[in-house]
Amino acid sequence: MNKLFIGREKEQQLLNEYISSDQSEFIAVYGRRRVGKTFLIQHVIGNDYAFYVAGMNNVSMRMQLKNFMQGIRKKKGSMPPAESWLDAFIALEDYLESLPDGRKIVFIDEMPWMDTPRSNFISGLEHFWNSWASWRDDIKLIVCGSATSWILNNLIKNRGGLHNRVTHKIPLKPFTLKECQEYFAARQFRLSTRQIAECYMVLGGVPFYLSKLSKAEGIAQNIDRLLFAEDGELHDEFSSLYNSLYKNAARHIKIVTAIATKGKGLTRQELIEKTSLSDNGKFSQMLEELESCGFIRSYVPFVSETARKRRTGVAGNKNSDTLYQLIDPFTLFHFQVMRRADSNDANYWSNNQNSHVFSTWSGLAFEMLCLNHVEQIKVALGISGITTNVFSWFGKGDNRSAQIDMLIDRADNAINLCEMKFYSKAYPMSVKDEEDIERKVSTFLEATKTDKTIIVTMITDKGLERNEHSECIQKVVTLDQLFC
Repeated sequence: MNKLFIGREKEQQLLNEYISSDQSEFIAVYGRRRVGKTFLIQHVIGNDYAFYVAGMNNVSMRMQLKNFMQGIRKKKGSMPPAESWLDAFIALEDYLESLPDGRKIVFIDEMPWMDTPRSNFISGLEHFWNSWASWRDDIKLIVCGSATSWILNNLIKNRGGLHNRVTHKIPLKPFTLKECQEYFAARQFRLSTRQIAECYMVLGGVPFYLSKLSKAEGIAQNIDRLLFAEDGELHDEFSSLYNSLYKNAARHIKIVTAIATKGKGLTRQELIEKTSLSDNGKFSQMLEELESCGFIRSYVPFVSETARKRRTGVAGNKNSDTLYQLIDPFTLFHFQVMRRADSNDANYWSNNQNSHVFSTWSGLAFEMLCLNHVEQIKVALGISGITTNVFSWFGKGDNRSAQIDMLIDRADNAINLCEMKFYSKAYPMSVKDEEDIERKVSTFLEATKTDKTIIVTMITDKGLERNEHSECIQKVVTLDQLFC
C-alpha cells in the first residue's frame, strides 16, 4: 500500500466490492483531469490484473491497435497484428480464456483516446462485452479516462449496443478539506486550517495540484511559482483541463465564462443569450457534462411551500427557473484573479495578499468552499440526518432587495440563512452587518411568505466576536468544523 494514498474510503470499498462479486462487472471510473482515477484503481488492484493497457493521446488507430496488442503480447507472447478493434478484442478474449479459473481484472486506462475517428472502437468493445464477457462470471472490466464527456455519452448513456451495460459507475471528486489536511499531514507540511482552506480555495482539492506544492515555500509563493510564473506547471492548466475533458471545449468554456459573471448563477435562457449558443439538446448535454465534472451545479431558486405546490412538472426535471452556478474553485480563481492579473508580475499573488483583489476573491471563494462542504456544515449544525435543499436567493420587497448566498431549507420546517465571512480572527459584527442581516431576513420573509423558522447562521474562520450587534446570529459554524 502506498503510504501517501489519502482518503477515498467509499470509492475503495465500492471498487473492492465490485471486483469481488460473483458475476462479470463493467465498471466506469470517471472524473476531471488530475483527480486521481488511475491512482485509485492501481491502489486497489495492485498487480492483480490479467490485462492492462492505457490509450495514447493523439495517435492513429494503427498506433492504438499496436499498443493494445503489445499489452497482450507481454502476457501471451508473439501474436499477429490486429487489423481492427474487433480483431483486438477477440485476441483479448483468447488470451483471457487461456488463464486459470478465477477472477480476471481487465483495466483499460484512458479509453476515450482509443476511440479515434472511424475506428469502430465502440463496436469492438460492444462485441467483447455483449457476446463474451457478460456471459461469464469472472471478468472485471474497469475503464477510466479524463474525457468525462466521452465516458458519459459513449458508455453510461449509450443508446446502442452498450445501453445499460455498465454495471457500476464511480465518479471521483476532488479532495474535501479533511482529505487535504490528511494529505498535507502525510507529506509533513505544517499548515493551519486557514492555510489549507486558502490552498483549497485556489486549487480546489485536486490531488495532482496539491502534489506540486513545496513545504519550503509559503502558500502565496507556491501559487506564484505554479500559476503566475510564465513556466509555471499550472500556468496553462485552465485550458488544458477543459480541453482534456471535452472534445469541443470552446463551447464549455463559453458557458463557464458566462456563469462566472454572476455569483448566484444564470438560467438556461440567460446562458443562451450570453453565449449565443443554440438552445438544443447539445446545449443540455454540455450543461450535464459540466455538472458531472463538478464545475457547476444546478438548483431551482427557493420559493415558499405554497408557491412550490403550485408548480407544474415532474420533480427533478429542469425547468425555466433552474439556475446554473459555478462551484469549482480553480475555475473561479482563473476568472477572478488570473485573467485580471499583470502578466509581467511573476510574484503577483504574493504582492496582492492585502489588496482588494484578494479580499474580493476570497469572499467569493469562501462561499464556494462552503457550497462544496454542505454535508460538513450540516454535521456542525446537528442536522445531518435531516433532508435539505441548498439555494442561493435574490428577491425584492417594498423598495428594497436582498441577496442571500446560501439557504439551507430543511424538512423539519426550518431554514438556515447563512452568512459567510472569510476573516482572520473572530468576526466582529458591526452596526452595518446587523442592519444588513435584518434587511435580508425581513425582505426574504416578505418576498417568500414562508412560515418556516429562520435561523441566521454565521460561517466564518475563527467564529464570532460577541458584542451588542451579534445577537442577530443564532448559530455559528467555524472553519475547523468543516474539516470533519
